[in-house]
Amino acid sequence: MPRFETTRRVPFSAEQMFAVVADVDSYPQFVPMCESLHVRSRSEVDGVTTLVATMAIGYKAIRESFTTRVVLQPSAEPMRIDVSYLDGPFHHLDNRWRFVPRDNGSEIGFWIDYEFRSAMLGLVMGAVFDKAFRKFAAAFEDRARQVYKGPAV
Repeated sequence: MPRFETTRRVPFSAEQMFAVVADVDSYPQFVPMCESLHVRSRSEVDGVTTLVATMAIGYKAIRESFTTRVVLQPSAEPMRIDVSYLDGPFHHLDNRWRFVPRDNGSEIGFWIDYEFRSAMLGLVMGAVFDKAFRKFAAAFEDRARQVYKGPAV
């Protein structure tokens, strides 16, 4: 079962980074392998927003899509985003983001655990996914630079 985890210090506030990650509609513009993203539903209860979204991913000739539930919790301590798998080519997929305020920026935690349903697809896409996930944190930090025109806390 592939798993990847990283923690990064960034020169943006936890609120700024939370906003960048929560802006799922923009993912096709900057997330590695994301070709499209469609939010199927959105609800809010007590300050917690829950999205159901389908993301289409592609690499060379391979195209897949999967649906997840995304729970945005900006008032949690620390702020968090939890992603759970609903449907698609995975046996399971769990993803968590944590946003912790720090002096001169924040600390961002990214964790993902997944397994493809098909051993063949896992063999073909496994190394590509691992490489893409290693680029995720940097992709979101780069996006924050674009949105906020440089570091600001």
